[in-house]
Amino acid sequence: MKIHGDTNSGNCLKVKWVCDHLALPYDWVSVDTLKGETRTTEFLKLNGAGQVPTVVFDDGRVLAQSNAIIRYLARGSDLIPKDDFAAAKMDEWLFWEQYSHEPYVAVCRYQMVYLGKAASDLDPDKIKRGYFALARMEQQLAATPFLVGNAATLADVSLLAYTRVAHEGGFHLDGYGSIRRWIAEAERSLGLEPVR
Repeated sequence: MKIHGDTNSGNCLKVKWVCDHLALPYDWVSVDTLKGETRTTEFLKLNGAGQVPTVVFDDGRVLAQSNAIIRYLARGSDLIPKDDFAAAKMDEWLFWEQYSHEPYVAVCRYQMVYLGKAASDLDPDKIKRGYFALARMEQQLAATPFLVGNAATLADVSLLAYTRVAHEGGFHLDGYGSIRRWIAEAERSLGLEPVR
C-alpha cells in the first residue's frame, strides 16, 4: 500500500497513525501540497480532487478522504467499537470533525504556520467557531475519558490530529483541562511522541 501524503497535514497523519498503531505495512509517498504537487497531471489521475491523503492499495484500488481511509484500514480492529451504536457515535464524531472542527482549527493553523498570518489577522468567525468546537469536545471529555467512552477509537485519532496543534493556530487550551488530559492519553494510546 502506498500512502500519498504530506506530514504537515493532520489529515495525512491520521492515516499514518492508524497504520503504525495497527502495524499495517505501507510506503509513504511524500507530496508537498505547498509546491502544488497535488495538482500535477499524474497526481490528478490518482485523485481527481487533488487532495491528500490518497492511498493506493496493492491491487491498484485508490481511496481518498482521511476519515474514509482510516475507517477502512481499521475495520475489525480495536479502534472501531464492536457495539453498533458506539460505532455510530464514533462515526458521528468523524463527520463532525470534518464539518465543525477542521474548517476552523486546522484552517487557522494553516494560515498562521504556512501563510505567515498573525493571529490578529485571522477571520474572527473562524476563531469563534474553532472555540465552539473545542468547547463541544471539552464537554464530552469531561464526561468520558475518550470521545466514545473508555477506550480510544478512530474518533480520537481523527480529532487528535489538529486539536493537539491547535495552539499553532492561535487557540489557547489553558481553560480546556479535559482536552489537555485527553491529548496526553490519546498520544500515549497511539504511541505518539507528545506534541510540543
